[in-house]
Amino acid sequence: MVQVLESTRATRRPYPVKIPRTMSDLLQKVAQSRDVEAFRKLFELYGPRVKSYMMRQGADATTAEDLAQETLLTVWRKAQLYSDEKGSATTWIFTIARNLRIDRLRREVSWQPLPENRDEEASDAPDPEEEVTERERRDKVRAVLRTLPPDQSEVVTLSYVEGLSHSEIAERLGLPLGTVKSRMRLAYQKVKEAVEDIR
Repeated sequence: MVQVLESTRATRRPYPVKIPRTMSDLLQKVAQSRDVEAFRKLFELYGPRVKSYMMRQGADATTAEDLAQETLLTVWRKAQLYSDEKGSATTWIFTIARNLRIDRLRREVSWQPLPENRDEEASDAPDPEEEVTERERRDKVRAVLRTLPPDQSEVVTLSYVEGLSHSEIAERLGLPLGTVKSRMRLAYQKVKEAVEDIR
């Protein structure tokens, strides 16, 4: 596994990496067949984000790099424990990262401050976990909207794209107000069900 990790580090593409459609698929491949290529993609995606997260929590660059590697090695060893029923892959991986950081803090006397003339600094970018989770949520919403029946899709478009009120939609389509509200409610429920597993 150390050889895989070293190879992954050596070939890691610059940040940002294109996010795969479903991270859980990659985790399943690692869990079921120890798929090195799937692990490489997970490392390229989450390695820089976990390191940035650690630095935002106060770790120096070296410690952050160590913890990021330890996180991904834990993902490799424990991939079979992941279940998408309990949450997204991103949440699971960052939970591992947080737990490792807490364990490291408990072992050390104090968290080492960043040196004065440091070459690397924590990013001012949005929290990486929130950024990836939000992207997952948007992708799922778009996918659900594409599957809505035409009557539901029409009222959603008029409401959220054209900014019409429910009564204005009813007037434009020549429908009872209750029908418009019912279609909106059905569409909203489908979207809600699609994203409820994303924390």
